[in-house]
Amino acid sequence: MVVASDLTSLNQRGLTGDAQILRQVFDSVDAASCPHTYNFHMHTVCSDGKLTPAALTEQVIDIGLQAFAITDHHSLRGYYQSQAWLEDWRWRHPTPLGQQRAQRHLGGATPRLFTGVEINALLADTEVHLLGYGFAPRHPAITPYLQGSAPRGSLKSAEVVIAAIQAAGGLAVLAHPARYRTDTAALITHAADLGIDGVEAYYAYNNPDQWHPCPRHTPLMETLARRHCLLTTCGTDTHGSNLLRRL
Repeated sequence: MVVASDLTSLNQRGLTGDAQILRQVFDSVDAASCPHTYNFHMHTVCSDGKLTPAALTEQVIDIGLQAFAITDHHSLRGYYQSQAWLEDWRWRHPTPLGQQRAQRHLGGATPRLFTGVEINALLADTEVHLLGYGFAPRHPAITPYLQGSAPRGSLKSAEVVIAAIQAAGGLAVLAHPARYRTDTAALITHAADLGIDGVEAYYAYNNPDQWHPCPRHTPLMETLARRHCLLTTCGTDTHGSNLLRRL
C-alpha cells in the first residue's frame, strides 16, 4: 500500500509556511506535549465552546503554551478574534515580560497561533471529525467548510474534505479516532489510503479531572501512526471554561 501522507509526499505538496512548521511540531509531539506545551484542539463560543476567543487566548498565555490552534466547527471566527487579541497583547507587552516568555514560544514573545478547523465528514460509512491545520484561511478550496454548518452531499466525503484541506496548503488529521463506533484500526487504515496526514494520537477519552492521554488507546494510536507513516497530534478538545481539560 502506498500512503500518500508519508514525509516524501508531504515535501512534494504545496504546504503553507505554517503547515511546514506544524509538520515539524507534530513530528515532535508525544504524550507529555499537551496540555502545557501544545494544544491543537480547542473550541470557543464561535461554535460549541464556552470560552470567548479572548478568554481562551488569555489562558493560553497564562499556561505558557508554545503553539496552539482553535478548531471551532466549520468556522474561523475564533481564530481571527484570537489573532487580534494576540496582536494587541504583543503591543501591550513589548518588554520585559515578552522577552521572558520568548524562550517558551516558537520564535517570538507570544505563542504561535495556527489556523485550525473541525469538519464533519463521512469516512468508511462513518461520521467522523477531520481537523485541518496550517491552511491558507482564504483559499477557495477551504471556503465551503467555513460557513458555520456541516457540509452536505459530496462535500461531506472524507476524501473530498482531505483534498480541500491539502489544496489550501494545510494538514488533514483524523480527530479522536477511538471515539467512533467502528474498528479504529480499519478507520485509520482507510483514512491513510485517502491520503490523510495524521491522527490525533494523544486524547483524553474519559475526560479526567487532570488531563492526560488515554492509557488504553494511546499505544494503539502510536502504533497505527507509525505503521501508516502518519503525523501525530494532541489536544484537549476543550468545550468548557478550562483549557486543561475537555469539559
